[in-house]
Amino acid sequence: ILNYDIMARFRRRTCIILLLFILFICSIMMALKTLRPDRAGFGDPFGLGLLPELQQRTVLLDSKQNSLNRIQGDTVTRVSNLHSIAVNTMKASMPPVNKLEEEMSSPNYNFHIFYYTWYGNPQFDGKYIHWNHPLLPHWDPKIANNYPKGRHNPPEDIGANFYPELGSYSSKDPTVIEAHMNQMRSASTGVIVLSWYPPGMADENGEPTDDLVPVILDYAHKYNLKVTFHIEPYKDRDDRSMYHNVKYIIDKYGGHPAFYRHKTSTGRFLPMFYVYDSYVTIPEIWANLLTVSGSQSIRNTPYDALFIALLVEERHKHDIHRSGFDGMYTYFATNGFSYGSSHHNWASLKAFCDSNNLMFIPSVGPGYIDTSIRPWNNHNTRNRVNGKYYETAFSAALLVRPEVISITSFNEWHEGTQIEKAVPKRTGQVVYLDYKPHKPNIYLELTQKWSEKYRKEQEQWLM
Repeated sequence: ILNYDIMARFRRRTCIILLLFILFICSIMMALKTLRPDRAGFGDPFGLGLLPELQQRTVLLDSKQNSLNRIQGDTVTRVSNLHSIAVNTMKASMPPVNKLEEEMSSPNYNFHIFYYTWYGNPQFDGKYIHWNHPLLPHWDPKIANNYPKGRHNPPEDIGANFYPELGSYSSKDPTVIEAHMNQMRSASTGVIVLSWYPPGMADENGEPTDDLVPVILDYAHKYNLKVTFHIEPYKDRDDRSMYHNVKYIIDKYGGHPAFYRHKTSTGRFLPMFYVYDSYVTIPEIWANLLTVSGSQSIRNTPYDALFIALLVEERHKHDIHRSGFDGMYTYFATNGFSYGSSHHNWASLKAFCDSNNLMFIPSVGPGYIDTSIRPWNNHNTRNRVNGKYYETAFSAALLVRPEVISITSFNEWHEGTQIEKAVPKRTGQVVYLDYKPHKPNIYLELTQKWSEKYRKEQEQWLM
């Protein structure tokens, strides 16, 4: 009996020790999991985003990593080409493959995001471009006199209310382009809507950027993204110049694998062009280009495409239909700013489009603030409410079951609609807004979340 008691106590003690050991191991594993960087593999270096004084170091680390990824990708391409020669195949060599791509969500080609390449800095452009944006005066001189004048003075003072994690970057910087493609892909967007002016033309504060298009296409292809064009209101834009410019874009870029073509209800794959400020040209001029009987008709030619007009006022929907456009988008990220950007009008606009065989593409945005360049425009500010404004816009868009959703914007910093990573920053005179209490990538994560939600709901719509 004594031996039996001793053995029983020994077994109980052994079980208790073993249980405590297992609990200890589990605690260590949970602690390690907690310390794991968010979205390990392509997220922020752990902890650096919490300390403003280390933000610049974070940018340098990201740049080095992006450079390394690009070098690795180039090596993959060279090896692939040598192998192709050796086996004498006719297959085209694959673009550089980003190893991190497998860890990202697949691109959603029904999520289109507006992208701007008009930024410049002394290192790549010899001067600052757009970051030094002037303060725009109010059209009423009496009001204008109450507000400051002049220009911003980068890099500490930029024409934006938020500050980019990448600093006052150049859109020509390959590491910046790579970082942008990485961010857009991580957000599960699929189509980049590239702001475009014809060769030699630019907005009044910028420089021509058409030469950058081939680079954008190459990097987009690396991340399995597509590129379409957001045709800006360049000087003397009319039916004739549009025909020539559409022909130019399709001839020069249409053969690139990243050039976007949209599958229509009839099974055709057509290029798509968003036309900003389309309403400044009368419907009769557009009809010359966009209707079958028009004098400059592009229909049923090799340059036929889907043309999407900007709807601002309610009456524009009738003008868009008469003009021969294929659809409409709302662009502005300010709920209530215009008829088109007001969420409660989207259901009636979608119904109008459905009854007239038009696409309705609502534009959602994370917020709006442009007082860094229009200091008198406080009344149009839309607070981000820590991401709630953005999610409300997505929710409103999904209610109308659109074929495509557009996002305003990836990096329109002047108007504070960007979802690109932003960081806290304070200078002597300026305190920039930021995404706290969230991390710099919060709006990329929210976009990815709603992209997946859209995909799931769309499957049910089609059933």
